[in-house]
Amino acid sequence: MAYTALYRKFRPLTFSEFVGQEHITKTLKNQIIAGRVGHAYLFNGGRGTGKTSAAKVLSRAINCLNPKDGEPCNECEICKEILNGSLTDVVEMDAASNNSVEDIRQIREEVNFLPTKAKYRVYIIDEVHMLSTGAFNALLKTLEEPPEHVKFILATTEPQKLPATILSRCQRFDFKKISNEDIKKRLKIITNEIGVQISEDALTTISILSEGAMRDGISILERCIQDGDNEITNEKIKELVGIPKFEYIYKITKSLIEKDSEKALETTEEVINEGKDLYNFLWEIIKYIKDILILKSKGKLELYNKEELEKIKELSEKSTKEALFYLIKELSEVENDIKWSTQKTIMFQTEIIKLTVEKTNYGEDIEERINKLEQKIESGDIQVKNQNYTTPSPADSEAKGTSKKSESKPKTQVTIANIKSEEYWPKVINNLKSQGKITLFTNLMNTKAVELSDVQLGIVGLSGFGKTVIEQPDNRMAIETAIAQETGKTMQIKSEEAQNIKSKNTKSDFGIPINIIEE
Repeated sequence: MAYTALYRKFRPLTFSEFVGQEHITKTLKNQIIAGRVGHAYLFNGGRGTGKTSAAKVLSRAINCLNPKDGEPCNECEICKEILNGSLTDVVEMDAASNNSVEDIRQIREEVNFLPTKAKYRVYIIDEVHMLSTGAFNALLKTLEEPPEHVKFILATTEPQKLPATILSRCQRFDFKKISNEDIKKRLKIITNEIGVQISEDALTTISILSEGAMRDGISILERCIQDGDNEITNEKIKELVGIPKFEYIYKITKSLIEKDSEKALETTEEVINEGKDLYNFLWEIIKYIKDILILKSKGKLELYNKEELEKIKELSEKSTKEALFYLIKELSEVENDIKWSTQKTIMFQTEIIKLTVEKTNYGEDIEERINKLEQKIESGDIQVKNQNYTTPSPADSEAKGTSKKSESKPKTQVTIANIKSEEYWPKVINNLKSQGKITLFTNLMNTKAVELSDVQLGIVGLSGFGKTVIEQPDNRMAIETAIAQETGKTMQIKSEEAQNIKSKNTKSDFGIPINIIEE
């Protein structure tokens, strides 16, 4: 007998066997019991969530000779023929390879014929979003007014690609990602049935790696079983899936946080010598840093054992959220480049060296720095000095040919008294230019900066478009990183268009004194 893949062998045969989709199976069963089955259904959801399996069960349930509580018996002649694929009244079509107008026209011709054995002729169209525009148009009329003996079940992972005219004619059911706990329970049932021992940690790892897709979880389990060992451990799963040893991920992440380039390169060499793919290794590092960030933000982690969680906690205490954000950003950028590179080793090692030797001031979170600054002000350790700022006299204005009675709207020019920012702001702009951030460079080259506080920098002189550009999260982070590199301290940026500042001899919205000259 030919070998059958586990995900096919353990495919649900009734609605009650579905995991995590009770909101759908309950409704479908009630429709069948009440005799109110619709003419067209749309099953939407991620891969491996049970869309096609539900379509198969539904096709049997509405045609079953001995249905019970809306469930197919799977024992009658009709059910058996549908199960083995010999009943011509139930047609399964993959729209990924049968997406032409001719394929749909064939369906339009067939629907006029009565079923040969079953009560209904059922068309299951998988990946329906792959149909061409012409095919959708050809399907529309039939889907709108099908014969009473015809039912359509459409399945897709991307409903947004379907025309609104198709969507409006279907009963839509959204399949949810299956929870890790439900996947674990199902995998436990499967392993017990096939006589394979598996640890609780291994079940947890598989459930997380499956990312809500039951089929993916069963496929990972099958790979482990085919290894020939009847006992599946957590370490075995990680090895077969290609996840680098936790030790390596921990060591190199610790080196990045502590800026220890020597240890980071040593770990890299160990990974290379074991033949691990550096792209996958980099991705695991990014996910690991993300998990540290989650733990630091009081989130919950499920993938790790007690010892591993202690190490993550250790690293979270040594780092700041800002530093972790920075590492994720930098590593994600090189990840996009390394994937297709023929020089993965060089790119990886270069990035590691860069992150461990560059000077950044992420020792404290911004919130912590602000709190410390406020405490110093309250205690009197920091004294704020008042400075005198003047506005142009009427005589000066007349000398420039300016009149308050002018009908034209006065133009405003902002002069900022902040020598410190004037010294390093051009360096920040040139830093962005050297990184290839040309869009940021061109929008900032005619701007000025002023320190609003020890942790905040205001940018004046931006156009409306320029303001939109720098407010994008990636661009904002790039600017703040460049500021940290040039000044050695962490600062947040704030933007304001110069024309929004109107009052004389006052403070701007930044909270700093300015001189305004009306022309």
